Amino acid sequence: MYKKIITLSLFLLFAGYGCAAGSSDVDRTIQAQGQLIIQNQQKISDLQSDLDTLRGQLEETRHQLNQTIERQKMILQEMANGTGFSASNSNTGSQENSSDSAASPEQSSSELSGWLTSGDDKADYNFVMQFINDDKQSDNAIVAFQNFLKAYPKTNYRANVNYWLGQLCYKKGKKDDASFYYATVVKDFPSSPKAADSLYKVGVILLDKGDKKNAKAVFQQVVNKYAKDKNAVEQANKKLASL
Repeated sequence: MYKKIITLSLFLLFAGYGCAAGSSDVDRTIQAQGQLIIQNQQKISDLQSDLDTLRGQLEETRHQLNQTIERQKMILQEMANGTGFSASNSNTGSQENSSDSAASPEQSSSELSGWLTSGDDKADYNFVMQFINDDKQSDNAIVAFQNFLKAYPKTNYRANVNYWLGQLCYKKGKKDDASFYYATVVKDFPSSPKAADSLYKVGVILLDKGDKKNAKAVFQQVVNKYAKDKNAVEQANKKLASL
C-alpha cells in the first residue's frame, strides 16, 4: 500500500510538471504570435499612410493638369472663333520690337544652370538669349525664362520670353506647353512682332495632333489678322493649300 501511494505521488508530480512546461511553451508561442501581429499591423498602417500621401499628390497633379488643359482649351477656342485678339496691350513697348540680341558685356558665362536674375531685365534677357540655340542648355533656358517672368511680371520682354519658351518647349517635344506659351503671346500681346509666328505655331501644333479643322481656322486667322507679316502669311497659306 505504501509503495502504491509513493508511485501515485510521483506520477502526479511529473504530470503536473509536464502540464506546467507545456503551458509555458504555449504562452511563449502566443506572445510571439501577438508580437508578429502587432508588427504586421504597424506595417499595414505605414503602407496606408504612404498610400494616402501618394493619393494626395496624385490629386494635386491631376488638378494642376486639368487647370492647364482648360486654360489651353479656352485660348484655342478664342482663336478658332477669331475673338480675343483685337485689343493691343498697353505694356507692349519698344523693347519687344527690338531684335533679340547677344548677351551684354556685363554678363557672360558658358553655363546657365543655377542662374539667378540680377534685377536688370534687359541684361538678364540678353544673357539667357545667348543659350537659345544651345541644345545642351534647353532645359536650363526654359527654367531661366520661367524665373525671368516671375522676377519681372511687368517687363516689356514678356512677349518675347513667352515666344522663346514656346520655341524651346516645342523643340523638347513638350507641345502642350509650347502651345500655351505661343497662345499667351497671341492673346496678351497681339501687336508684338512675335504674335503672327506664335499664332502660326499654334496651328502647326494642332495639325501635329491631327486637329485639321481647328488648325485650318488658326492658319486663316494668321492670314486675316497679320497680313503685314509676309513670312507668317506665306507659311499659313502653304498649310491652308495642303488641307
